[in-house]
Amino acid sequence: MKKIAIVGITGYSGLECFRLLYYHPEVEVVNVYATSHCGEKLADVFPQFDGLTDLVIENFDRQEVIEKCDAIFFATSSGVSKELALTFIEQGFPVIDLSGDFRLKNPETYKKWYKNTNVDMEYLFKAQYNLADLGKATKPYIANPGCYATATLLALAPLVQQDLIELDSIIVDAKSGLSGAGKSLSEASHFVNVSDNMSMYKVNMHQHIPEIAQQLKVWNSDFHALQFTTSLIPVTRGIFVSSYVKLSTGVGFEQVYEAYKKCFANKTFVRIRRQMPQLSDVTGTNFCDIGLAYNPVTNILTVVSVIDNLMKGAAGQAVQNFNQLFGYDECLGLKFMPQI
Repeated sequence: MKKIAIVGITGYSGLECFRLLYYHPEVEVVNVYATSHCGEKLADVFPQFDGLTDLVIENFDRQEVIEKCDAIFFATSSGVSKELALTFIEQGFPVIDLSGDFRLKNPETYKKWYKNTNVDMEYLFKAQYNLADLGKATKPYIANPGCYATATLLALAPLVQQDLIELDSIIVDAKSGLSGAGKSLSEASHFVNVSDNMSMYKVNMHQHIPEIAQQLKVWNSDFHALQFTTSLIPVTRGIFVSSYVKLSTGVGFEQVYEAYKKCFANKTFVRIRRQMPQLSDVTGTNFCDIGLAYNPVTNILTVVSVIDNLMKGAAGQAVQNFNQLFGYDECLGLKFMPQI
């Protein structure tokens, strides 16, 4: 039984991590940390946990974690783990980091996109960016992929890895529910502005763009750039990504379809659908559902990928990475059917 600590328990991803790990058969959550509500019982702050836990929210204590726990989850906003996690990296203590602090390997790229100073290269190279459905968590420090990046990379992986498309043709239109913005209030997240509305934001400036580009470049050195836009839609949970690409000369739809089936043949949490997926197909699950459509007139392939941003896009993939790191069945604690 692994003893776990969660930092950032009061955020959406932190609460989702706690919910998943509470039912994980090989885990006991023994410490939860935050910068607010310290000294209060978790169940008093979040009544949905009444009768389920006696844990008290605490101020972060690095030494307590090292002495009492086997691993720690950082469900924090960017800029936190790069300050709090360095001791864990130095000691090789297992960390699953849901923030963006260790995803990018180029400090200058981090400064540009996160408007913040990155950590030393020494620490960056000790972290492993791991897209759980296409990789294997092996290093003690795991940088969990972002939600938009997860849905986009899973959608594009077979095409880019096998050079099936014109690499300069990638256009991605990504839409997210409101929980993807976190709990911080803003005018953009006000009910009046979100309800019955749709708005595009961070045009050509979203921090997941370099993360996506970095991995696509790993898969295919000829890749250079993509067009990527993000929109906010009036739903609580979900990422809906529509990707448009031109197939390479001589490549047909059947070849593409077989490439997807082969790429994800043994991947429990990626489903290639016979019809176009919708958000409700994956709500509350760790699945990524992918649908394909080809227009022979324009030679454009449309790839639709949907995930629950708090599950596959955050806590679910984090638990999947934890399972890989500790040698468990990667599905452990994650076998949920979609919510109706």
